[in-house]
Amino acid sequence: MALRWDLPALTALLLPLLAPALSAGAGACPCSEAALCRPVRHRRDFEVFVFDVGQKTWKYYDWSQITTVAVFGKYDSELMCYAHSKGARVVLKGDVSLKDIIDPTFRASWIAQKVNLAKMQYMDGINIDIEQEVDCLSPEYEALTALVEETTQRFHHEIQGSQVTFDVAWSPKNIDKRCYNYTGIAGACDFLFVMSYDEQSQIWSECIAAANAPYNQTLTGYSDYIKMGISPKKLIMGVPWYGYDYTCLNLSQDDVCNIEKVPFRGAPCSDAAGLQVPYKVIMKQVNSSVSGSQWNKDQQAPYYNYQDPAGHFHQVWYDNPQSISLKAAYVKNYGLRGIGMWNANSLDYSEDALARQQTKEMWGALKPRL
Repeated sequence: MALRWDLPALTALLLPLLAPALSAGAGACPCSEAALCRPVRHRRDFEVFVFDVGQKTWKYYDWSQITTVAVFGKYDSELMCYAHSKGARVVLKGDVSLKDIIDPTFRASWIAQKVNLAKMQYMDGINIDIEQEVDCLSPEYEALTALVEETTQRFHHEIQGSQVTFDVAWSPKNIDKRCYNYTGIAGACDFLFVMSYDEQSQIWSECIAAANAPYNQTLTGYSDYIKMGISPKKLIMGVPWYGYDYTCLNLSQDDVCNIEKVPFRGAPCSDAAGLQVPYKVIMKQVNSSVSGSQWNKDQQAPYYNYQDPAGHFHQVWYDNPQSISLKAAYVKNYGLRGIGMWNANSLDYSEDALARQQTKEMWGALKPRL
């Protein structure tokens, strides 16, 4: 009879033995100074958490503010060296199937792999980005909390000064059928990154275009997290540097844009009826639109209307320095841990004078007003 190996169990057994070899396999420090390959240990009082999805635009970021860069694109040793030279952490992306992590042995092997990868790449922790459905009090519910707790313990033990964070929806009220143990997860990691965008992922009311992150709706989410007993110092506000372009089935005289019914996780309509558009594209289109930029007082967000070559009207909702500044003020006034965005690559970092000014204003909007 052929032997049948339990791969996760075998991996978990071998990885600790292979760790020295894996670390040695990383080779010499790629930075100009060996000190830049050491983990960042200093923690600043205010966090500016940046998601980077690749390319080389990171060279033009406002590094006077950045404290953490979550690498969601291809690893770039040059980015790591530069971030460390500015005292900013660089962290891995962590994503895994929830059904797999029910097995404690699999969890241990997954965590060991991530720790060793972070060491090989001279990184400072991990951002766990799991956005899958979870039923309340299911095995996955318990396993997810255990994963975060065990990941934090292992990273903190293996890499001094390391940081473990977890991404959560804009509200703790089972958004997109995600029933997570939010208080348990918050207690188990360094802090939560609250994804205060895609807030129209489930539209339960009239199927119309609306802001990606309406001001009052966004703030309600933070109020709910804090009411659960989660400290504001455990919360980073995530803001969108992108918007949604909706094709209007009908555009009324008072700018109500009826959209196609695209169901999502039980809701009759969703923002899946629209297309995500980065801020740099929006800025190139808004001035030539039929409406120009408009401001919605109820949602405290800008939008504009345009007509495509086929004659269809579109409505684009987005965030700009005005809407982001309002949210940054809340971060300051309520003592949140910090602010961040999805994603930093969404701006125009070209030499164009107008683009440079627009980019400077977006970075500036992250600074809470006193």
